[in-house]
Amino acid sequence: MSYQLITANRNYSSWSLRPWVLMTALGIPFDDRIEPFAAMNNYDAFRAFSPTGQVPVLVDGERTVWDSLGIALYLAERHEGVWPADEAAQAWAMCAVAEMHGGFSALRNERTMTVGQRVAPRGGSAALARDVARLAELWDEGLTRFGGPWLAGPAFTVVDAFYAPVAFRVRTYGIDVGEAGGRWVAAVLDHPAMREWERQALAETFREPSHEVEVNAVGDVTQDLRA
Repeated sequence: MSYQLITANRNYSSWSLRPWVLMTALGIPFDDRIEPFAAMNNYDAFRAFSPTGQVPVLVDGERTVWDSLGIALYLAERHEGVWPADEAAQAWAMCAVAEMHGGFSALRNERTMTVGQRVAPRGGSAALARDVARLAELWDEGLTRFGGPWLAGPAFTVVDAFYAPVAFRVRTYGIDVGEAGGRWVAAVLDHPAMREWERQALAETFREPSHEVEVNAVGDVTQDLRA
């Protein structure tokens, strides 16, 4: 079995991070292929390898698997440890993953991912406040019910991978996610797979103008740690 995982820039691509950190953390081997964002709209270029014109994409021989959730479900059928072993924890994790995949739009739009920067945010909508409150509530629930240190119990699983991009956002913008959520953020940022993603993000010299504009539209950059 030989996978190729196609992702985009480490600094910006939150959707790419999900399967990358999951596979890396679980020791699922893959060839790492990066296709950088070259413009605001990369659809035409990415259509060469992705049916949606988006990343991430997993290539398994002649089979192409797209979308971070599709990739996670595909891997779960073939590898142990993607979902929590405990039945109750697994049911909770499935709901939390689906909620992350389909929700939190204000968080995505108003606190875009930029791994290598620190930003003092300007304002924020009521929808953003609701998203942050829900994050704190959800993380506290998982950590309390299943004992931590990960969201659904003692092992890093797909639910941690799906919320991993939010951990970078929490640090970048100084978001308050409560005591329990803060502990999880610290733990996931210290995970070896996350540290490796961050190392690569900081080493990138490529800048995509539209992503840079998005960051500057929501706050003032106080620190830029990128090469």
